[in-house]
Amino acid sequence: CLWVLLLCIIGEGLVKGVLGVGGLACNWGTRSTHPLPPSIVVKLLKDNGFSKVKLFEADPGHCKLLGNWYPGYGGVTVAENWVSKNVSSYISRNGVDIRYVAVGNEPFLKTYKDTFLQTTFPALQNIQAALIKAGLGRQVKVTIPLNADVYQTDSGLPSGGNFRSDIHTLMMSILKFLSDNDGALTINIYPFLSLQADPDFPKEYAFFNNTSKPVVDGSISYTNVLDANFDTCIAALEKNGFSSLPVIVGEVGWPTDGDPNANIEDARRFNQGLVSRILAGQGSPKRSTPPDIYIFGLIDEDAKSIQPGNFERHWGCSILMAQSNTHWILVVEKPWYQQKGCTIWPGNGA
Repeated sequence: CLWVLLLCIIGEGLVKGVLGVGGLACNWGTRSTHPLPPSIVVKLLKDNGFSKVKLFEADPGHCKLLGNWYPGYGGVTVAENWVSKNVSSYISRNGVDIRYVAVGNEPFLKTYKDTFLQTTFPALQNIQAALIKAGLGRQVKVTIPLNADVYQTDSGLPSGGNFRSDIHTLMMSILKFLSDNDGALTINIYPFLSLQADPDFPKEYAFFNNTSKPVVDGSISYTNVLDANFDTCIAALEKNGFSSLPVIVGEVGWPTDGDPNANIEDARRFNQGLVSRILAGQGSPKRSTPPDIYIFGLIDEDAKSIQPGNFERHWGCSILMAQSNTHWILVVEKPWYQQKGCTIWPGNGA
């Protein structure tokens, strides 16, 4: 069921005063045959200083509710009912600080062809209208999490970035709508997938503080693929008149198993570098102000499809944080599976 609405929940009060860390965010997926109890996950988030979390389900019946959500099958009425049940009620009754509702998940993947091209934008409009009617238009914004293949560069350099020709007109409509309603563009970027898909991809370029030869684009030298990919998106936005539109990195991470390049050592190296950048407030060459970055993911999900590869079930880690001397230590483990783990030192770089 693609039409699962994602909730980007920012619990500013969630971690107030906990370890002094306010910039960490993660994805909380639940496709597991033995899911952790929500109370344990929430405690994990609180104890470890996470200020933001992205959920992939709002309630157990999400697919039943939204599976037939197309123009003519409920439209705004369905959206209003959903917002009332899954947004308004949590804000008013439970004090949950919900900032974004995300419509769909990577609906324009090339492998989906044209399956969702006609339904995504109307769904976005319906949710926005429902939020406004509920009096939440200023507090809760809309977004669509998109795969990084919605943009490309013919020159091979970030400055050549533009949106794919087959969806360019649609993307312009979506971007204008997001801009007009103070929304944000959400992009999922996976350096691991760049490495996994291309045997000629320079592995070092996937990491931070690496030994790879930089990619020179005019006056800018790109030392890692995350910055290059992100700035390709920024160049595409600038080229089409949306230079100030906020961009969220909705998913980024490294799996620990299921592929020759998916192992604890590489996951430690990548995630340590990523966390160091987040805590240091480091942006990209084109945007010095760092975006919100949601680490993928909090826990392994052994019920996910392995069609893309066995690594799909191994993105998750439980993250424990403690203070040691002057450094923050992130210990990434899977204690409930009694499997391997790794330690991340954000203060040391990667």
